[in-house]
Amino acid sequence: MADEEVVVLGFWPSTYGTRATIALDEKGVKYEYREEDLSNKSSLLLQMNPVLIHNGKPVCESLIIVQYVDEIWRDKAPLLPSDPYQRARVRFWADFIDKKVFDAGKKLWSTKGEEHEAAKKEFIEILTQLEGEIGDKPYFGGERFGFLDIALITFYSWFYAFETFGNFRLEAECPKLIEWAKRCTHRESVSKSLADPKKVYDFLLGRIAG
Repeated sequence: MADEEVVVLGFWPSTYGTRATIALDEKGVKYEYREEDLSNKSSLLLQMNPVLIHNGKPVCESLIIVQYVDEIWRDKAPLLPSDPYQRARVRFWADFIDKKVFDAGKKLWSTKGEEHEAAKKEFIEILTQLEGEIGDKPYFGGERFGFLDIALITFYSWFYAFETFGNFRLEAECPKLIEWAKRCTHRESVSKSLADPKKVYDFLLGRIAG
């Protein structure tokens, strides 16, 4: 597969584009990353999913891309469990992450007063549920870094912004989750892909001010 063309179109603060690059790096697949210029677009484009182009064919939506990468390059570092029930659980929680985390986090900088306090409580409850799913395991899937870890770890670069706008510390609220996140960042695939948390925060401040 040395002659394959693999291109990822992404946007540096996006939690979604990072999923594609982490999955490819875990598989040892060479790819070209192309940064999209979305600087003059609405902040809603932060939720825009990336595009993977494989031999000229586009694949969209970050979780679908990760599954595609796992199926195409299945000979190395499996990301999804082989057991059908465990795969179903992983997909359930990945869907939970996509439906809950960003929308709840956004309320931390878009609300005030009682609404803001409710948003803070909601956000922490969501992460507490995810922390419960990890339990005492090194990764969501046990000893092996996989699909669900990729789905959530990309939000780690946004945690500083969530904490700052929400006026709380996730290490105090969800210590096992933060321990898991730090463990993930020791992986080269993760550390090279995550955006700098303070740059994400500054980027958000600029969006809010604009």
